[in-house]
Amino acid sequence: MNKAPEDVRAGPAFCYQQDLQRNKATVRIGVVQMTDEAAEERRLGNLPEETNRLVGRQTELAQVARLCRRARLVTVTGVGGVGKTRLALEAAAGLRSRFRDGVWWVELSPLRKGGLLPHTIAQVLPLADQTARPVIDVLADYLADRELLLVLDTCEHLTDACALTVQALARAAPGLRILATSRRTLNVPGEEVCTVEPLPVPETDDPAAAQADAVVLLAERAAAHAPGFAATDARRAELVGLCRRLEGLPLAIELAAARLGELSVRELTVRLDDRFAVLGETDAVVEGAEPPWHQALRTAIGWSHQLCSPAERLLWARLSVFAGSFDAESARLVCADAFLATERITDLLATLVDKSILTWQPTGGGERYRMLDTLREYGTGWLRRLGEEEALRHRHRDYYRTLAYRADAGWIGPEQIAWYERTVAEHANLRTALDFCLTEGDGHAALEMGGALWFYWFACGFAREGRHYLDRALALAPAPGPARARALWACGLAAIAQGDTETSLRLGGVYRAAMADGTDETPPIVAVHLEGGSLALRGQLTQAAEVLDAVLHLRPVDGRYLGGWLVALSAQAFVHAHLGQYIEAAAVAEELRVVCVRRGEIWARAWGEYTCALAALGLGQPEEAAVHARAALDGKRRLHDSLGIATVIDVLASVAIASGHAERAARLLGIAEQIWQTLGIPQMGSPDLLATRIACETQARRLLGDDAYQTAFHAGYHTDPDTGITYALTTPDTPPAVPHGVPG
Repeated sequence: MNKAPEDVRAGPAFCYQQDLQRNKATVRIGVVQMTDEAAEERRLGNLPEETNRLVGRQTELAQVARLCRRARLVTVTGVGGVGKTRLALEAAAGLRSRFRDGVWWVELSPLRKGGLLPHTIAQVLPLADQTARPVIDVLADYLADRELLLVLDTCEHLTDACALTVQALARAAPGLRILATSRRTLNVPGEEVCTVEPLPVPETDDPAAAQADAVVLLAERAAAHAPGFAATDARRAELVGLCRRLEGLPLAIELAAARLGELSVRELTVRLDDRFAVLGETDAVVEGAEPPWHQALRTAIGWSHQLCSPAERLLWARLSVFAGSFDAESARLVCADAFLATERITDLLATLVDKSILTWQPTGGGERYRMLDTLREYGTGWLRRLGEEEALRHRHRDYYRTLAYRADAGWIGPEQIAWYERTVAEHANLRTALDFCLTEGDGHAALEMGGALWFYWFACGFAREGRHYLDRALALAPAPGPARARALWACGLAAIAQGDTETSLRLGGVYRAAMADGTDETPPIVAVHLEGGSLALRGQLTQAAEVLDAVLHLRPVDGRYLGGWLVALSAQAFVHAHLGQYIEAAAVAEELRVVCVRRGEIWARAWGEYTCALAALGLGQPEEAAVHARAALDGKRRLHDSLGIATVIDVLASVAIASGHAERAARLLGIAEQIWQTLGIPQMGSPDLLATRIACETQARRLLGDDAYQTAFHAGYHTDPDTGITYALTTPDTPPAVPHGVPG
């Protein structure tokens, strides 16, 4: 992280940090001490919703709760399919009231490389830090004074990385507790282990057997697949026999239950008693063959596999290349070929859902599908035996590279929100495709994909991950060319989002050199943004204006770098506003806004509205400034742009002061501060933004008095973020006091 100049560290920015630690509460970057009442009001966390009730496991739930009270790390272990994740989810929900700062679920199954483990944890938490510090340090700072339960689900393929991360975070955060699920322990000092075994299976079929957990689970899940199914006395012995055959393993029971809509319990049991040739080939697919119930899992999956049609089996195997979730379009374009017709994929997906091989997930962006890890592993084994694994992984890579191109082309346009939702939904698959490029040594493909995703890294809050991939791709493919130049630009944008202006300035120069021999006038425009935007954030406004004004009259000759030109316009308007050149700022901001309105674009338009607000505020027009600022906030809210949201709420606080609403200004400063603390560097490290905020706070304190200011500030600070944004978007319903001027 770059240090601020001496005059800034000794001036208003430094004073601002001191002001935040006055009186009743202590507030510092990344750390919040909340009252018990505020914590009670804010039930934090992201635990997934579970529609099916947990059957049994009361002893294990009590054990996990007991272990979590005395240990920093508790690991729930057991063979695949035994129900570790479901148990951990129920246990975490029961422990939620014990943790002031919430319970946070981190799904690790889509993650293929341990190097991105800290990134994955940071993305789950309400933490949007975009600084250039190591992510593990950012996490440590964020968690240091928090009381929080972190659930790491499915650690077995990342045990070394999990062990290192857990130990680092535990040292830094005494209030942190970690609950992990894994087929293997993490071997961390102080780790407590809860081993989960299959559900109890009755040894007899007397009436009490119907209440055994395994039988209850089978009956409940069967009723979901075959309405009207009941565990009658006549059927009890057959159910007990089937559960005994499945050794009480929950996944095996779930798979069996899915068949009871088409076969009787007796028929299923007979089929399970058969020995399929396929079972002898699964040793390499499912790990940990020592437990006696492992054969039951292999039998259940292999049996379920054999009962699938050849087309269903082939699709199952091919779908194993996806990470996380996927949609029907992805499945068709990656999995279909001469052996598996495109028009059959949709129906085959439906049958795999019916057979519990896939889980169907309706989302705001459409229907998606997910496969359990154990079933994915089985599919991967078959894909390998078919000799198709490499080909399907290339197809997967090519599909997501094309998706990145399409998203890039559609980002500056009316489908922007849809593309935001699509890329976020495909995060795990985009990551897997990039990892495959780097693992295969295909630096050129990684450059193309990483460069096309510039908007994802820069505008959607994934700057850290963008730097992770782009730095490696640039090192792997040093040869000059358009793909490398675009990746340099994307990497520079990610650096700006992190406040790493030293790197963004350097990359701007490298970009200029790489494209020096080209005739396209777009490259200078792009380099101008990297250089001018970086200088603006460093407070070197005059130099930034000279750089930006020199070429921004040029427009891109095609749409590839239109986004770069638009963000350069927003930087130019920002610079003019902070130089006091409000008319010039308004003209540039209006040009930006008009271009975006014409194209149906939201993200860059919001920056245009923001700079329009700055200009109107400087011209003494707070009502007009409020209209533009609320429009900007609405755009940033729709795209979940935390950096933009915090920046715009700051200017709304200045608008409130200029309009005579000092208490509202203090509350807005508190709302914004809560968001800034998740971003790492307050006000992006910009001395101009810091000075403006300090002037706003100073005037609000003078008008209200310290006690009233603190009360209003902390009311905003402890407001739920969504509620705070809604408050900021509303028009004040009280008449303004006499304005006392516009803050610096």
